[in-house]
Amino acid sequence: MILLPCRLSPAACCLLALLLPCVSAASETVYETDFDSPAALEGWRSIGASGVQLTAGLEDSQSLSVQIPVSEGPGHRSASIRLPLEKLKGTRVRVEAMVRAEGVSQPPNPWNGIKVMLHTVSPEGQNWQQQNSVFGTFDWKPVRFLAAVPQDATQATLILGLEMVTGRVWFDDVKITVVSRRRPVDPSAKLGPVYKGHDLPRLRGAMIGPHVNADDLRVLGGEWKANHVRWQFIWGGFPHGPADNGDLDAYNRWIDSQIERLDSLLPVCKEVGIHVLIDLHTPPGGRNQAKECNLFKEVRFQDCFVDVWKKIAAHYRGEKQVWGYDLVNEPVEGMVGEGVLDWHALAAKTARAVRAIDADHAIIIEPAPWGSPPSLEFFEPIDVERVVYSVHMYQPHQFTHQGVYDAPVGVTYPGEIDGRYWDKDALRKALKPAVDYQRDYGVHIYIGEFSAIRWAPGTSARDYLRDVIDVMEENDWDWAYHAFREWDGWSVEHGPDKNDRSRAEQPTDRQKLLTRWFEKNER
Repeated sequence: MILLPCRLSPAACCLLALLLPCVSAASETVYETDFDSPAALEGWRSIGASGVQLTAGLEDSQSLSVQIPVSEGPGHRSASIRLPLEKLKGTRVRVEAMVRAEGVSQPPNPWNGIKVMLHTVSPEGQNWQQQNSVFGTFDWKPVRFLAAVPQDATQATLILGLEMVTGRVWFDDVKITVVSRRRPVDPSAKLGPVYKGHDLPRLRGAMIGPHVNADDLRVLGGEWKANHVRWQFIWGGFPHGPADNGDLDAYNRWIDSQIERLDSLLPVCKEVGIHVLIDLHTPPGGRNQAKECNLFKEVRFQDCFVDVWKKIAAHYRGEKQVWGYDLVNEPVEGMVGEGVLDWHALAAKTARAVRAIDADHAIIIEPAPWGSPPSLEFFEPIDVERVVYSVHMYQPHQFTHQGVYDAPVGVTYPGEIDGRYWDKDALRKALKPAVDYQRDYGVHIYIGEFSAIRWAPGTSARDYLRDVIDVMEENDWDWAYHAFREWDGWSVEHGPDKNDRSRAEQPTDRQKLLTRWFEKNER
């Protein structure tokens, strides 16, 4: 399930800050200012307005100060500047500033508070990208994040200020640097059969909850005829759990327990014809408060990560019921730590380690961040054989996640969502990055998660799932519905009443839709 770490427009939620791995390009500074000279102030708006002024800053230089007094109550105040669009289109950039704060109140939401934010506009909608949860009192420190600018962007604006809080903040030494550009296209993409890791016409199934038992598997595989499960190795929940505290001894014991549990149920999977994808939902180190994987903060977590996959590969080498290995669920890098590999490099290193042990099972790789389709635009295939590339489909997020974490409800599909009409053609466009990736590199695409919340109005959830499945089937993709007997919000066995936590007495329209497709499966 995709959870958002920053404030986005609903239509652009799956773009989600795009904290993407570096593909190419030497660093190129496209904007910087220290607020000291008249030239450094050119283009800025609202400087000099109430509460927005220039004052003494870092190392006695001039800085931008934004203040909202406690007496005024929480509000919004900022300065902004339009950025050079032609230099930014189709790039991933690092946005950074030195920031000092005094008494900035705790914001009501992680995306409120101190704002160092890149706002982009494109035909697909608007996108707000930033570092979340910045508030309090602190001396000068860097605030930085990675962001993506759409190839068809029509506007890019840098915003510095405060939102829904009181207090005072200072900004200095602002810099925006291009760190990568869109992936290259391989003109020698392989022709002929594409590697899938199995010899069936299609894998159609579901991601399963961590407490699914033998009887549940017999329902999914035996009665419903699913031939695939995405099997979560998940510790305590998502995105946070016990792994976040960084105790690797405990983490390795937990991995052993997950292997033992899967071993106990593999005979049932074989009995009902289910092919298993092992999904490392909880990587070593878990995630930080910004929901970034700590895997990209410390070398020890990456060393453990490689060792864990070597252990899994050695254990399941030759096991025919296992289809493959999904290296990390929805990886999010954030700012990569010193001496630590980015996701592309770590994925390649880990895949090579797995291949040295297990030559047969598919290796499944999701792009960062969050395995979203747009993330593929910056992720070049790794140089390892027998790899399948995976994305998750939750666009438009305002529809699929309505009522989750207090998100507004009553959003209908098909229909206008955040100023854009969404129907099957819009879903095709949203998944086009995966279609292009498959074509450009001659690789197979797997949709490891897709869903719509069960309390969407009327038949909206069924209609959305129907159209997503149609697009997947058009492109010969394997897929797993999210999820079977996990959280009931995604359950096709539950009805549309959010407050009714019991399974429906009769199959829902969503369950009937899935089982009609599962009946097409071959074992």
